[in-house]
Amino acid sequence: MSGEVILEAVGLKRYYQIDRGAFKKPAVLKALDGASFKLKKGSTLAIVGESGCGKSTMARLVTMIEPPTAGQLNIGSENVTNASAAVRCNLHKKVQIVFQDPYGSLNPRQKIGNSLEEPLLVNTPMKKGERREAAQKMLGLVGLRPEHYNRYPHMFSGGQRQRIAVARALMLNPQIVVLDEPVSALDVSIQAQILNLLTQLQQRFDLAYMFISHDLSVVKHIADEVMVMYLGKPVETGSREEVFSKPHHPYTRALLSATPVADPFRSKERIVLRGELPSPISPPSGCTFHPRCPSMTEECKYTAPELVKKGGCMVACYHPKTY
Repeated sequence: MSGEVILEAVGLKRYYQIDRGAFKKPAVLKALDGASFKLKKGSTLAIVGESGCGKSTMARLVTMIEPPTAGQLNIGSENVTNASAAVRCNLHKKVQIVFQDPYGSLNPRQKIGNSLEEPLLVNTPMKKGERREAAQKMLGLVGLRPEHYNRYPHMFSGGQRQRIAVARALMLNPQIVVLDEPVSALDVSIQAQILNLLTQLQQRFDLAYMFISHDLSVVKHIADEVMVMYLGKPVETGSREEVFSKPHHPYTRALLSATPVADPFRSKERIVLRGELPSPISPPSGCTFHPRCPSMTEECKYTAPELVKKGGCMVACYHPKTY
């Protein structure tokens, strides 16, 4: 049923220990530091932010490539963090991922047909003929032809390879697909084709997408809900319409001001953030955004703000913009 919550994260964290040498204690890198969200069936949650904000770490946790350091992750009614090996094996079939680089994610020595059949060979009792039929049908669904079945990845363009990566992710009929920068390596015209394909497949299979991107113009095209991340934490979440039309957090406003607009007559204020993204090994105290924030006050330096409702969004800021 569309609208049903199929994925829920509560206080999700992922820390890494960084070796600093023989005579120093290991440092702790807080790649993800307390993210909570819900993903509904048939909808798209976009996660945006600068490089290093925790987007790809989130993808690895949701796809169970890595375990969370703390927090809870539920897929359907199952708690992933406490699940047995058998349950986790079954959950892996429900969550698939499409990576940024389509060529790097495909085995260059494996024919496309074998690459698509491999998930079925490992996870199902299907016979060879059934696997071949399923793979050829999926090739057709992503806009490729039957003769592509026996070709190798280097024989395809970037857009075609990404179609193959999408097809492989759908072979096990998943409920959730994580899209980690799926169009950033493609030309703009090809980006539009892949985004339209993803929309068609979502409607056909009632898929839930977690769409990770730094390109807000792409996010505006495909997302239902948007979560803006900064240094491992969500700073603003809400519907696409609310976030793009009435951004409250100064970081969200700065990101949106940097997005190109295809209108030469529209005036636009460019918000330039000072300084660089702080290191997640030693994040600033209080609000982690305060060293770069134009609205910073003393309160921001010492106490981290909680996510509170502001308009139609949840915002972690002491001085959100009002409309």
